[in-house]
Amino acid sequence: MLQEVENLGALQRRLDISVSAEVLAKEVSTRLAKLARSVKMPGFRPGKVPMKMVASSYGAQVQAEVLNDKIGEAFNAEISAHRLRVAGTPTVAPKGSGDGAQLTFSATFEVYPEITIGDLAAVELEQAVCPVSDVEVDKTIDIMRRQRAALHEVDRAAADGDRVTVDYKGSVDGVAFDGGSAADFPFTIGQGRMLPQFEAAVRGMERGESKTFPLTFPADYRAAELAGKTASFEVTVKKVEQADLPAVDAAFARQLGVRDGDVAKMREEVRGNLEREVTTRLRVRTKESVMTALLGAADFELPKSLVDADGQRLVELAKADLASRGMDGGNFQLTPENFAPQAQRRVRLGLLIGELVRTQNLAPRQDQIRKRLEELAQSYEKPAEVIQWYLGNRQRLAEVETMVMEDNVVDWVLQRAKVSEKPVAFDELMGSNVG
Repeated sequence: MLQEVENLGALQRRLDISVSAEVLAKEVSTRLAKLARSVKMPGFRPGKVPMKMVASSYGAQVQAEVLNDKIGEAFNAEISAHRLRVAGTPTVAPKGSGDGAQLTFSATFEVYPEITIGDLAAVELEQAVCPVSDVEVDKTIDIMRRQRAALHEVDRAAADGDRVTVDYKGSVDGVAFDGGSAADFPFTIGQGRMLPQFEAAVRGMERGESKTFPLTFPADYRAAELAGKTASFEVTVKKVEQADLPAVDAAFARQLGVRDGDVAKMREEVRGNLEREVTTRLRVRTKESVMTALLGAADFELPKSLVDADGQRLVELAKADLASRGMDGGNFQLTPENFAPQAQRRVRLGLLIGELVRTQNLAPRQDQIRKRLEELAQSYEKPAEVIQWYLGNRQRLAEVETMVMEDNVVDWVLQRAKVSEKPVAFDELMGSNVG
């Protein structure tokens, strides 16, 4: 007999389910008999332990397992009959003693929301574009040259591009602070590793020269206790080294993996790598723009159980990140509530994507997955081995499947929205000053 589902408001539901006491007892007996054939106890050979002893030792555990299985079967049967989509894990509690022949329980759970996505034709989206020109290829080759530069000590004033080795001491109001001093510290002027005021002070200094200068930390400096404060630094230059860049010739091309030393081929390989990286970054930008548009195109209740579960996952990820940095996550008061906005956004997007995949047939196809694998493997020396590396691990392959699925959703939205191209500077897209 089909049980009535009680609506508790929003997405929460309650359903009464029952389990036959007779069926439960028979299944417990069957499992105990099966267990008795292999259980070991002192003084008995395997399979010769008296059933009473087996039941005494394992009866409660087996009964709990069987009851859990039967409740699950009964719940799933009712859910299937009512055509409900359950979100999260139901909470099950006993409900009275019944008539003795039936054990009754009450299951409280949430269902997935009904999702209606609005008309996307009026949604305006900007799709970033960034062509790779010879200028970007030249910049990238210059970076590679600097990475392979030969250093030699010079007896002149330090300039941009030189590597200097210094001793320095910093203090605020005459008091030294953590991280404010170092000996034999090397850095390259112009790379932005040090604060601009520090680089400006060292620029033009020669070996053996010392200087004292003020430095005001930015208001948003990462060390909050120093933010906005002015420190006094004493610096001594101990070495100035000039970087001699290698020529762009056959030897340089071979260093970059072009076996025949063909410089033109080297440039094409650099261009290809840049274009792949640019495509990847543009895809990320476009995806973020599309996902934001999707969030604004549908409003629906979120299952609390899913938000709570995702919040807990974010807590665990944060703790793992802290541990990887050598910090104890237990020293931080991390709770799912700290990550509630992120969890809500992730769950909402997940439900939206899932709904589109389900209703618009956007599940990843095998040819799409294969194409993405080939793209990922293209920049490696042995692409076939990389592809097998993905195919040989279900979790890694699932990550690729998710990428393709999200791309399908992005393409589906772009086909329906008002899309305009927005040029993006190469340096901005790459997130660093590569000049």
